[in-house]
Amino acid sequence: MTPASRFLTRPEPQTLRLTLDGMPVAARPGDTVAAALLAQSGDAFRETASGAPRTAYCMMGVCFDCLVEIDGRPNTQACMTVVRDGMTVRRQAGLRPLEGGRDD
Repeated sequence: MTPASRFLTRPEPQTLRLTLDGMPVAARPGDTVAAALLAQSGDAFRETASGAPRTAYCMMGVCFDCLVEIDGRPNTQACMTVVRDGMTVRRQAGLRPLEGGRDD
């Protein structure tokens, strides 16, 4: 028995497509947006108000360093969002307004 024969051979997975700031990104079904973006380049997902770059850190929704805009909705945690085909993702820079809480 050879070592290679001990592992399952899997068919090539389906590829989903999303865009990050207009550039195409490939992902696999079941990937989170954060995982797909990290696999693509590992570049920063957003910048803080002071301009410091941030990217996914904890990958479990605790740190909020992976906030991006997904399909027009800002402040979305990329690590908690599963990729859908055709998603539009944009990096965030600086502060974003919070939703709710005020009746202006």
